[in-house]
Amino acid sequence: MHTVVVGTSGVTASDVLAVARGGARVELSAEAVAALAAAREIVDALAAKPEPVYGVSTGFGALASRHISPELRAQLQRNIVRSHAAGMGPRVEREVVRALMFLRLKTLCSGHTGVRPEVARTMADVLNAGITPVVHEYGSLGCSGDLAPLSHCALTLMGEGDAEGPDGVVRPAGELLAEHGIAPVELREKEGLALLNGTDGMLGMLVMALADLDMLYKSADVTAALSLEALLGTDKVLAPELHAIRPHPGQGDSAANMLAVLKGSQLTGHHQDDAPRVQDAYSVRCAPQVAGAGRDTLAHARLVAERELAAAVDNPVVLPDGRVESNGNFHGAPVAYVLDFLAIAVADLGSIAERRTDRLLDKNRSHGLPPFLADDAGVDSGLMIAQYTQAALVSELKRLAVPASADSIPSSAMQEDHVSMGWSAARKLRTAVGNLARIIAVELYAASRGVELREGLTPAPASAAVIEAARAAGVQGPGPDRFLAPDLAAAEEFVRGGALVAAAEKVTGPLR
Repeated sequence: MHTVVVGTSGVTASDVLAVARGGARVELSAEAVAALAAAREIVDALAAKPEPVYGVSTGFGALASRHISPELRAQLQRNIVRSHAAGMGPRVEREVVRALMFLRLKTLCSGHTGVRPEVARTMADVLNAGITPVVHEYGSLGCSGDLAPLSHCALTLMGEGDAEGPDGVVRPAGELLAEHGIAPVELREKEGLALLNGTDGMLGMLVMALADLDMLYKSADVTAALSLEALLGTDKVLAPELHAIRPHPGQGDSAANMLAVLKGSQLTGHHQDDAPRVQDAYSVRCAPQVAGAGRDTLAHARLVAERELAAAVDNPVVLPDGRVESNGNFHGAPVAYVLDFLAIAVADLGSIAERRTDRLLDKNRSHGLPPFLADDAGVDSGLMIAQYTQAALVSELKRLAVPASADSIPSSAMQEDHVSMGWSAARKLRTAVGNLARIIAVELYAASRGVELREGLTPAPASAAVIEAARAAGVQGPGPDRFLAPDLAAAEEFVRGGALVAAAEKVTGPLR
């Protein structure tokens, strides 16, 4: 099994994906253990002093003015975890919880939190045992970080609350820890707070969304190329010299991908002989501009994620010179903004894909294709309602594109009077990414049928490879009406699992 070693300088996106989705084993580096021990010595020294230090010998948030006596500090740390584990609603996905825990472990190992090495080791042990705390949909305002979700994870480390075992069954966390020989953590000064104060949930969801969207943007380039072929459009608008004079990197990459897929096609360029059509519609002609802008948005979001993956997010933090200082680094604004930005780009990509699908189905705009790509129009409805489904998904994408980060709701008796709503931005982006995969799947279904209905004209080798692979995966071709939902489900899996891109790349080589 793959092993990810966590040091003091952060982790990579591939590390997060390996642990969250691949079940990779987690280990702490010797450097991290030493940093943990050194920071703990600083916290212990401060705890022994009579002067109050926030998070070490005081209450939290609006209750920070109370100095806590030594005999009550362990209870204080337990209580903050128990009281903050206040989430409600449906359970969050297993991969999200694993990313959440792993990224919190990343910050612990930075040596800036002041927890003991055994706390970090216990978190790694829980991940390695395949134990997943039950975390709920609602509870985080994104400041101070993802408090409620992280509290449910910390509760599991204490042997309390519920968790899912490696067999998928939810049971009391204490039973699961005992079965795997993991001793519950007895929290000491600063440790409860250090387990809760971070942007780890929203960051984990950002990292996974970036990975999914990298594949979906390539998929969208492929389906746009198939639609262009089915509509007998021109590939001249994809020429590199046209995109070089407007040098947005994503636009150039998207155009290059479409051009690679269309290489050798006999279906492109026929509209030059069709007098009423001087040029293709925007949804075809401007596909690289829209997809390219989204790609550039991905690049910006990836930069923010990389910075956050290298960060130590906690409050207060232990500094190398021995100070323990309060700060605002837990605020989720940097992550929240790009999560919302991605949701906007996703909505627009889904919207332009739906417009191409609608054009393929309209006999007045499809340049010779049968109405709704039906076998016997009137007797058969063809893909009429598949486009309805796609349109419903696009409409939801538009609602999901409304930014969460533009909102703020004061909490903690106005101590936390401006919050990021980054968790909410991440949750809606996950829904948007799933919907985008379905929208691309419907375009694939329609475009591949349109290409096959152009009898006597040979598609590009890459297009043919995609269609052949789709048919082998259960995505059916033209014919009389049939139960359509299973076909669309097969198309969705073909897209979501990466098979669409893989089929194209067998001919084109790696797409950008």
